[in-house]
Amino acid sequence: MTQDELKQAVARAALDYIAPKLNDESVIGIGTGSTANYFIDFLAEIKADVNLTVASSEASADRLRGHGIPVVDLNTVDEITFYVDGADEADRSLALIKGGGAALTREKIVAAVAKEFICIADGSKDVHVLGNFPLPVEVIPMARSYVARELVKLGGSPVYREGVITDNGNIILDMYNFMIPNPKATEQAINNITGVVTNGIFAMRPADLLLLATEDGVIEKKL
Repeated sequence: MTQDELKQAVARAALDYIAPKLNDESVIGIGTGSTANYFIDFLAEIKADVNLTVASSEASADRLRGHGIPVVDLNTVDEITFYVDGADEADRSLALIKGGGAALTREKIVAAVAKEFICIADGSKDVHVLGNFPLPVEVIPMARSYVARELVKLGGSPVYREGVITDNGNIILDMYNFMIPNPKATEQAINNITGVVTNGIFAMRPADLLLLATEDGVIEKKL
């Protein structure tokens, strides 16, 4: 199977997981990226059963609306029933690296509100230790140089992601050469740097369910 076929398979598995559990009160959070896009396209097949959705990016919101699926602002709902999103890496504790699409802050907010966070990925994203994928850090623009110097002190090699402005009007520094054996502590340490909005480690709020697409089918992993 190609990587796109694996992404489609795991997106379909996520739809099959949540579809029987939907009701008139359900709110579905939708992430950002290629795997999330496949999920949105499959969700359109059952849009008559979809009450409301909340998107983690303008791009995902536009795609949902394009299918005629209702999208609301997060501030109008108290809870998200299911949040479905991809990941750049996932470890055994279901801690994640996210933010390759520069939507990490909004994704982290939606995840915080979600009752159940379902991460969908292909098997190549399953790792023993996070860090082979460069860790995105969203930064207030005026703090870029200061934050970069502080990230170097933590042992990484931050690189400015040129030409990228987040939906929040901020910039991204990607941390290379930075393995993360203790995701929770590292997530907190980076977030404590003045000027950092948030970073792409999802360990304080990990996934509840990880669906991994492999050549042998979709594997479920839970905490």
